[in-house]
Parts: sequence; C-alpha cells; structure tokens
Amino acid sequence: MEDNPAWQSYPNYLDLRDRNHSFEDLAAFGMVLGVGLDTGRNPTVANGFATTGNYFDVLQLHPYLGRFYQASDEHGPNSAPYIVLTYAYWHSRFQDDRGVVGRVVRLDQHPFTILGVAPPGFQGTLLFISTDFFMPIVNEEQMGAPSVNTRGTERGVFESFGHLKPGVTPAQAMADVDGVSAYLEKTYPKVVGHRSTVLSREGLTSFGPAVRDFVAGLTLLAGLILLAACANLGSLFAARAADRSREMALRLALGSSRKRILRQLLTEAVLLSLTGGALGLLGSSMLLRRLSTWQVIPSAPIHLPVAPDAKLYVVALILALVSGFLFGIVPVRQVLRANPYEIVKAGSSGRTGMRLTVRDVLLVVQIAICAVLVTSSMVAVRGLVNSLHSNFGFEPRNAMTAGVNLVMAGYSIDKVPAMQRRIIDAMQTIPGVESVGLVNGYPQLVYTASERKNVFKEETTDMKPANAAIMPYSYGVSPGYFAAAGTTLLAGRSFSWHDDKNAPAVVVINRAFANKIFGSVSNAMGKNLKQQDGTLVQVVGVVEDGKYMSLTENQQPAMFLSFLRSPMASAYLIIRSHRDPQQLSAAMRNTVRTVDAALPVDIQSWSSLLEVVLFPSRMATMALGVMGVMGAMLAITGIFGMAAYSVSKRLRELGIRIALGAQRKEVLQAALGRPLRLLAYGSAAGLFFGLLATRVLAFIVYQATPRDPLVLAGVVVAMALLGVVATWIPAQRALSVDPLILLREE
Repeated sequence: MEDNPAWQSYPNYLDLRDRNHSFEDLAAFGMVLGVGLDTGRNPTVANGFATTGNYFDVLQLHPYLGRFYQASDEHGPNSAPYIVLTYAYWHSRFQDDRGVVGRVVRLDQHPFTILGVAPPGFQGTLLFISTDFFMPIVNEEQMGAPSVNTRGTERGVFESFGHLKPGVTPAQAMADVDGVSAYLEKTYPKVVGHRSTVLSREGLTSFGPAVRDFVAGLTLLAGLILLAACANLGSLFAARAADRSREMALRLALGSSRKRILRQLLTEAVLLSLTGGALGLLGSSMLLRRLSTWQVIPSAPIHLPVAPDAKLYVVALILALVSGFLFGIVPVRQVLRANPYEIVKAGSSGRTGMRLTVRDVLLVVQIAICAVLVTSSMVAVRGLVNSLHSNFGFEPRNAMTAGVNLVMAGYSIDKVPAMQRRIIDAMQTIPGVESVGLVNGYPQLVYTASERKNVFKEETTDMKPANAAIMPYSYGVSPGYFAAAGTTLLAGRSFSWHDDKNAPAVVVINRAFANKIFGSVSNAMGKNLKQQDGTLVQVVGVVEDGKYMSLTENQQPAMFLSFLRSPMASAYLIIRSHRDPQQLSAAMRNTVRTVDAALPVDIQSWSSLLEVVLFPSRMATMALGVMGVMGAMLAITGIFGMAAYSVSKRLRELGIRIALGAQRKEVLQAALGRPLRLLAYGSAAGLFFGLLATRVLAFIVYQATPRDPLVLAGVVVAMALLGVVATWIPAQRALSVDPLILLREE
C-alpha cells in the first residue's frame, strides 16, 4: 500500500495499524542514508532501512544467520539498538564471518548490536535500491531524525504495506483506510490532512507504476524487434521457396506429396529459429549475469534486480519455436497452389509484374518497425543532450559538493550551526574558491529530496492542512548559497548571517511560488506568510525556478529558509571554483581535517551527483539506442535481400536493356525501383507511428519531443543511408552485367 503524506509519521502509522480492519498486519519502512558505520577499524558510510518491528514478520522472511528484531524488542524511543545486515553487505564488509552475530558496531557513534543476517537476494522493499542494513525505526532519532513521537510530516515513514485479510477487496480496504484518515484529520487537524491513498498489489514501492510503465515500453519495443526479425525470416522463406519453385515442381511431377514438401520447409524454419533462440538465450544469460553485478552509480545505492529463472528461458524458447513456425508457413500458399506443368514450362525466370506479394508486405512492415525504433532512439538521444545543457535552476559545472553529516562525528544538534559556519569559513579560505554555500537536504537527488511543507496566508487562523495556501518544497540554506549554486536572484536579497533565531523570520521563494500566491514576483516582496506552527515569515527575495524532484517535472513552488533557524546535522556544501577538480577536492578534504580530523566528508563534483537523476534518461536512451541499431540491422538485411533477389531474378532482362543502350539510371530504376519504393512507404509509415509512440518518452527523458526538426531530419537521413547501404552491392551487380556473357550462359 502506498500512503499519502498524512500517514508519513510513526504515530499516524500506529493509528492506521491498530484502527484498520482490512489488513492482517501492517509494517512500515523508510530509508536511512549516509550513516557512519564503525566496526572498530576502517569506518565506512552505509545506507539502511529504518523499519517497524514487525517488518520481517509481515514479509514472512527467515534469517540466514541469527535472528531478526521484532515488535517485542521495542519499548519506546531509542529502546532497540539492533541491526540486521543484508547478505550482500555481510559478504562484502564482513567477509562471510559467522561470528558477527552479537558483535557491537557503532552507527553515528551510537552502539548497535548485530542480531543477524537477512537471506540472500533480499535487498529491502524498495525497487532498484539496495541497502546495507536494517534497524528499528524507534532508534532512527539517533541518526539525526526527529523524535519518533512527532506526528507531523517532518517525521517521515516512506511507505506502509501488509496482507489483506481473506475476503477483503481492495475497494473495501481503501474505504477502511479513508475512514482512519478522516479520524486522524479530525483528531489532529493541524498536522494531518488526508490527500490520497493508493493500494497496489505488489506492495513493494511507490516507484512501481513508473517502473512498470517503462518496462512495458521496453517490452513493446522488444516485441517490435522480434516482429521485424520474424518478418525478415518470412521474407527469406518466401524468396527461398520462389527460388526452389522449379525443384518443387519436379518433385511434385515425380510423385512427391505437397505434405512432405511443407514438412521439409517447416522443419528448416523451426531448426533455424531454435538455433537463433539458443544463441540469443546464451547471450542474454551472459548479459543478465553482468547486469546483476553492475554498480550503476558507485555513489548511490542503486541495484538492478536481475534474476531470471527457468520459466523465463522456457518462455523464450517457446517464442522462438512459435515465431519460426508461424513465419515458416509464409510460402505454404505458393507451394499449395503451385502448378508443376506451368512452372517447368516457364523455366527459372521470375515474374516481374507489379502485383503486391507477401514479401513486399513483410518488407514494408519490417522497414516501418525499423523507422519506429530509429525515431524513438533519436528522440531519446536528443532529449538527453537537451537535458545536459538545460537550465536546472542551478549551475552544476565548476561546482564541487561536500556531504557532511555532523551526527557521524557525535555533534549534538545545538552545536551544528556553529560547526557548519566554521566549515564554510574554512572553505572560503581555499585559494581559487569563489563562493561557498550550504543546503540542508540536497536538490536533484530524488532519494534525499526536500520535504514539502504546508504554508498558509497571513490571515489564516485555522492551521489545518486543508486550509494551506500552498505546499512547496522547503530547503534550509546558508548565506552565499544562491551564489555558490549559480541560482539567479530575481528580486530582493539573499540571507545574511544575521538571519538567525534572534532575528525576524524571513524566506526566499521561487518564481512559481510568487506567481501562484501573489500573482507576480514584484507583488511578493515584503509580504508575510504563515508556517505550520503559526510563525510569520516575510518574503525578502525571489529566485528563479529549478528542478527539485525530477528533470521532467513541471515548475514546482519552493521556498528557502535560513539554516540558522532550523539546523540539520546532515547537509551539503556547494563550493564554486574554476580550479582543477582533483586539486580542489584534495584541498577541501585537508580543510575539513583542519576543522575536525574525525569528521567524515563525501566530496564529489556536482555534475557527478546528477548521475542519479539522469540515470532514467540515460538508461532509456541506451536501451532505445541498442534497439534502434538492431532494427537498422534487420532493415538492412531485409532491403538487401529484396534488392539482391530482384536483381538476380531479372539479370537476363537487365542484360537485354544494357545491350539495347539503356542508361545506368534506367538500369538502376528497373532493378531497384521496387525495393526503394517499399523503403519509402515503410519509412513514412514508421515515422508517423514513431512520432506517436515517442510521446511516452517525454515522461522518462527530459525535454524529449518528437516534433524536433533535427529528429525528423535525422530519421529521414538515417533511413536514406540504410537504403543506400542495403542496395549498394545489388546496384553494383546490376550495373556490371555483361550482356554477351549472360546471353551465352542462357
């Protein structure tokens, strides 16, 4: 079950778990990123899941080693200092040491006991995300999270899941959950506002719909590749049957049955398809094995769960068998209707009329599929190029980031602001550094994106979520952040070091926020807004819009508050400089050591951190590019086969034309006119359907549009080049015909 924001707190989860009548049990989990894990030697940064005590029981899992923590281990906040390792992390970090059970490690300087190891293959309940450990959610406060008893949305639980009771339908469960939601909204109007609840059968991740749509699109394109290959195969069998027409006529005349000839043709088709299917399965198994160990982005816990089983390979073999059989029967009609007397009398010369044949239809279909794939791949490539050169609302080039989590070094929250300012001041002393800023929570990393908070108009007195004027993304930033991030200030001012808890609260908003609430940027200046707790904040600046959750999102409202008023231990420093990144990285690391040698820091270029949000676009582009190349190869072989067959069947006619003085252009037109016309028809149809299909890419690839003139021109040029490549050899053969030799052989 995917929950709305109203459920994203531990107390709300407890009410939902205890008050619903539809689920046998409900568990919840959230991600804990960037935790310092110290085993006594070589401390590292790890990522984990904070879960409820019944997490493993609801999943019906059994430990590989030791035991899991349970609800009975929890007795309030910070009462269950236990962790469970994933099998992969136990294997890589502890080298399969079975003695880890009962060992005490430190998470952000807090002692935790390792209870056990999860079963192999289980990486958590978040698709495409791999974790290193699991810990009770009641102890997440020790990792810098708000108190577990906080009911507001700032205390987040990512998702809840559970099994429906026997006989309960999804509609009944939805109504039940909505009833609990209404109760919470009425009981806690200032912090709970019911928005939407989604029940999904997989119950694994809120990324499910997007992933399902993407995989469905890839499956459809893979089906088009298979269809194009089958069309090529059918065309090949039809041409082969035509070439063997004289042989078949002689066999029929000598008493052979049509049934026996058809059995031979189908046997050849099935053997060919099975051979190709076996080779494809061998290649796919090697590729999938490589993908299962591929670390997509070293700095991010992304995991591609590729685990094909025997059923998948059986289905693939059946597809190969069925494909070969269906398209192997393409020449059946011409065999069944063959007249041995007419074929023997006509000789080996083929008919050259304009009648549309099955081979022509198959070739047009094949070329159209190729054009669809080429169009889709070009749209994806063009969108990816645009995304790399678009306006994000910040400038990642010439900027470095330093992820600093003061909780890892044991700093209490009241000492965080002073320590963060010391680090900022120290970074500004590095030669070549132009500006330094800090942001609590990092924009453009989806899995650590900022939370959204309710904001009210100044005159609002009832602070319940339903009365909120807007729900923008919220970030805490330091003075100098906008300069370091390259974010343009459209009006007003940025923050200063005087905007602390002793000064009136101020806020900087983006253009989308200003336009939605105040109508324009100029009208927003000096206006007051009210936060969830009733605090008035004055708008002192407006900045340009940016991208906050994904590159394909519409412009969203955002607000920036002074980090001095709401400190967070985990933050990112943005350092802008034109120095060499490697030299600057070393200088930044040394600077942090001078401030606190025990403070871990993660230093990367801002562009490299964007790899996470560019990952879907690049994966889509790569997949579509590979399929486009495969489609092009199939189109080349299909056009080449048709052109070569056309030339070979009309060699005598071409020789006579040349002997009578025909020009080279006329010879080429006679030999290749039909294949080139079919290429034009198929390309036009494929381009049309490709433009329709690529509209879906706009939801995956940033700024992908099928109406781009460069895309249209690229598809036309690509298909023309495919035609030239495919017909080059047949054209040379047609032009090199020697009439004397040909007539003498005839």
